[in-house]
Amino acid sequence: MSVPAAPPGQPRKAATAAWIGSALEYYDFFIYGSAAALIFPTVFFDESDPATATLLSLATFGVAYAARPIGALFLGHFGDRLGRKKIMVFTLILMGLSTFLIGCLPTRDQVGTLAPVLLVVCRVLQGISAAGEQASANSMTLEHAPEDRRGFFTSFTLSGTQGGQLLATLVFIPIAALPEDQLLSWGWRVPFWMSIAVAVAGYVIRRTLDETPAFTRQQTASEGVAKLPLAVLMREHWADVLRVIAGAMVASVSTIFTVWGLAYGTSESVGLSRSSMLWVGALANLVALAAIPLWATLSDRVGRRPVFLIGAAGSAVMMFVYLWAVSTGAYPLVLVLGIVTFGVVYSAANGIWPSFYGEMFSTKVRLSGMALGTQIGFAVAGFAVTFAAQIAGPDGDDWFAVALFTAALCVPPVLAALTARETHKVPTELLGVRATDAPIDRERVAA
Repeated sequence: MSVPAAPPGQPRKAATAAWIGSALEYYDFFIYGSAAALIFPTVFFDESDPATATLLSLATFGVAYAARPIGALFLGHFGDRLGRKKIMVFTLILMGLSTFLIGCLPTRDQVGTLAPVLLVVCRVLQGISAAGEQASANSMTLEHAPEDRRGFFTSFTLSGTQGGQLLATLVFIPIAALPEDQLLSWGWRVPFWMSIAVAVAGYVIRRTLDETPAFTRQQTASEGVAKLPLAVLMREHWADVLRVIAGAMVASVSTIFTVWGLAYGTSESVGLSRSSMLWVGALANLVALAAIPLWATLSDRVGRRPVFLIGAAGSAVMMFVYLWAVSTGAYPLVLVLGIVTFGVVYSAANGIWPSFYGEMFSTKVRLSGMALGTQIGFAVAGFAVTFAAQIAGPDGDDWFAVALFTAALCVPPVLAALTARETHKVPTELLGVRATDAPIDRERVAA
């Protein structure tokens, strides 16, 4: 029995849909991070002192990460039961609507404590959406991709994520330059209102995608799709789920760089302007757009593990260098080291985790395994910002403690990579297959 291949052009179509969809979705997700660092302490927590207001605002940023494991349970289940395509469309619509609603929220001056409560509700919906977005897009591209280029094609999802983060940063640069009264009254709402386009664009972009050959084959196999993917996942892949959880903690580098680093750089102790710090993130993301597919292509040749290790271990070191540069207030140094840290070094881990994690699981539980594992790890990364704000001390300027904390969070990803199997040359049909089942699948692949 021959293995059906993806229709001509479908791998590129799936990768393009993953890129555009992730860019749109994570534009929504990351404009919240910029607002949480620069705007929300005043708009939603203005009765608190500045340090406490910032801490509370950054905590709402982490709320979405706490919601993501819950969303992963449901969206992972339905993605492995109903298919990757349906989840990809649903997540974009949910993200677009919840982000638009944030832009419509009343402030604390208008409705009191109800304002931050409504903010948290919308942020939870963002988190649920994000829980299924990357896992479904990664599964779609991996299962469509040629076997010798899985790393390259799946990296488009993360390139899209960086593109969305770049777009979010660029949108906030002119917004942050508005006069204070305009910024705090209506200016901050504009980036959130723009997200309504996500709900429309998401349907148009992804509705024409074909379901993946691997999932279609699983549906028609004698065993069919798993009725309870989570039960199969915990029975057959529990060790890999733990590896993905540990590996996903490397995202702490991203959240601390983009959120805490932004708040620290614009604080009174450093004194850099909002616009200048936003440009650091924008240019770093621009470099990442080029670096991610290059690192992914390298992983197709030398393996996932060594490239991931470069990113995880290198990021632990570079965060000390970058945060030190911020503490000096020397902007050219901050700009160069920010680009190297986030745009180049971190991209080594960030660009290949979609293939690295996805190749750990079989088709019947791939979306569940990636969604659950990454979202638990990402939850740690989301609240890393809140802990960083506490670790930084009452004046929020202990950058060395924050860098040490970030480096400690890079240790589990390093251990996960060291204990993982190398899978870049394993045929797609054999990914995540137990040894007792492998002979049957090998005959099918060879046919």
